[in-house]
Amino acid sequence: MEKFVLYTTCLILGGAGAWIIGKIAPPLGLVDCPNERSSHAVPTPKGGGIGILAAFVLSSVTLNIPAGFWLPATILALISFYGDKFPISPRFRLPIQFMAALFLVHLSAFSLQLSTFSLFFLAVFIVGTANFYNFMDGINGIAGITGVVAFGLLALFAFLSKADASFVTLAICISLSCLGFLPFNMPEAKVFMGDVGSILLGFVFAGMVIWLSKNLLDFICLSAFLFPFYADELTTMYLRLRDRENLAHPHRRHLYQVLANECGIPHWKVSTGYGLLQLFTGISVLLVRPFGSTMILSLLMVFFAGFVLLTICLRSRTVHLTAKAQRKTLK
Repeated sequence: MEKFVLYTTCLILGGAGAWIIGKIAPPLGLVDCPNERSSHAVPTPKGGGIGILAAFVLSSVTLNIPAGFWLPATILALISFYGDKFPISPRFRLPIQFMAALFLVHLSAFSLQLSTFSLFFLAVFIVGTANFYNFMDGINGIAGITGVVAFGLLALFAFLSKADASFVTLAICISLSCLGFLPFNMPEAKVFMGDVGSILLGFVFAGMVIWLSKNLLDFICLSAFLFPFYADELTTMYLRLRDRENLAHPHRRHLYQVLANECGIPHWKVSTGYGLLQLFTGISVLLVRPFGSTMILSLLMVFFAGFVLLTICLRSRTVHLTAKAQRKTLK
């Protein structure tokens, strides 16, 4: 019964935070105004992920999750909430993210017996995942659906592997808070999640991957639960580096942005497609996990190759359609 109350509260908090921000955002200056790189056309309140943060803190305290896990994530999320109103320079943001990540990983080192190199790698993994999640939060529903699926899969893995029951419950709580947020962000966005939500979800996801991993096999399996975000971000980074673009500058070259903007596919369809791909990948990885890391890596390489081929085809088609439209305009 106590868990049911906690689950219900987290579901409500996810929606309540979005609803409250939607009401008070304009006077607070928490409004995302569209520009040429945006995938939305009207000014929209942002920072609605504050309810997800509230659910995360409440469930962490209730479940007696170590403060070394939830406290750095909470501090980082609050700083990110400030960044939703006042843009924060990467020169200031990244050092804070790395300090929070190193603090979390350092506590894990006592049980995992990690080397200095491993500590640094895992800190990069956490910071990278937090920012990848933030970069991928660019259309209605994608961050919320991904949160529901990712933390649902983490909870399933933790349950099947007989991990600490508190982390199973925590993952379910976060998944439910994302579910509560979704109606305010999809199909039409009344409010955006903002950095407070996306940075938090990416940071906590990576942190839970580390805390739940007993070996390299677990780490690979758990990381794969966020496969679509990693695949899209990595392929987009390659394209931008190839074209000598500044990675710190805003853009809309992710595949999900191409699908929503250039291809004109409704946001909710793109987001749902990413969620289904994520769920399919996660379940597939869990099914082949008994066969070892080589099998999982082989499977993920096949999925990634398929994603790259799909990206090439869709981007080529988009370029062709754009050129055709330009020729018609000139005529």
